[in-house]
Amino acid sequence: MKTVRFVAPMAAMMVGATFAGQVVADELNLYSARHYDSDERLYDAFTEETGIEVNILEGDSDQLIERIQREGVASPADIMLTVDAGRLWRAEDEGIFQSVESDVLNERLPESMRHPDGLWFGFSQRARAIYYNRDNFDPSQIESYEDLADPQFEGKVCIRSSNNIYNQSLLAAMIEHHGEEGAEEWAQGVVNNMARDPEGGDTDQILGVASGECDIAVANHYYYVRLLKSDDDAEREAARKVGIIFPNQDDRGTHVNVGGAGVVEGAPNRENAIRFLEYLASDTAQEIFASGNNEFPVVDDIKKDPVLESWGNFKTDDVNISVLGENNPEAIRIFDRVGWR
Repeated sequence: MKTVRFVAPMAAMMVGATFAGQVVADELNLYSARHYDSDERLYDAFTEETGIEVNILEGDSDQLIERIQREGVASPADIMLTVDAGRLWRAEDEGIFQSVESDVLNERLPESMRHPDGLWFGFSQRARAIYYNRDNFDPSQIESYEDLADPQFEGKVCIRSSNNIYNQSLLAAMIEHHGEEGAEEWAQGVVNNMARDPEGGDTDQILGVASGECDIAVANHYYYVRLLKSDDDAEREAARKVGIIFPNQDDRGTHVNVGGAGVVEGAPNRENAIRFLEYLASDTAQEIFASGNNEFPVVDDIKKDPVLESWGNFKTDDVNISVLGENNPEAIRIFDRVGWR
């Protein structure tokens, strides 16, 4: 497969001209905010199966949204691919996506992973788990996200800042389950229990638990898997000091977010774009998601990474992922009100 790759915004001036200048009957122009080397396997396998050449433009979600808007009706974009329902909702809110009706997607994907109007779809899952220090914390003390706000954990919680989209979506889920008032009360409780001001990424929260800076932390599951598999002895040793909890198993289930995509409004290669979305729901693509970035597949009975397999099955929150985006603006306002920096 011949893949044309550009990185936004550095190649902004040449991308449109390059895409426009290509005369390829079977092509797909993919705007991607996923930056995993393993995704190359997705595109290679798609081209091998279909003969459709994939042209890739990379950037963060906001860059890609802005670019598609600037290109207008002349945009060559067929697909926008990104991570987190909050970012997908932002693209939706800006009118980036068009509705898609596909029997394949309806059959393969759970209802919770499909936008109600077919504007975008989730193809991989990321569990927002809780971590604890094996040496000085009894995991039976915490069973839910709600427990993170319990006063008994004052000064013991590490978690990222409020501008992190993963935390915004977690709070958006709390809004859905507890209402705005209940979600704000929870957020205030977590702020009261922070071991330090929010700093760093998800990996830093897990390492904070390993070092004893905090007893419990919140992070997406695949960051923990990366530490367990790290080539760095110190990182592997740190990960072994940490245990993982999948919260809320006695009620709604663990909060999950997604890697997802939609067909861009005005896509010049619409049929190829829909075919690509359907491919992402195939066993082949689902196995690549599961093995490449240690994400959970959204389709049942897909072989997972051995670490993920060792955790067994756990209950996930089946709220439709679209509400995580719809509740995002209120989540940000709550974060501001409670002083979650």
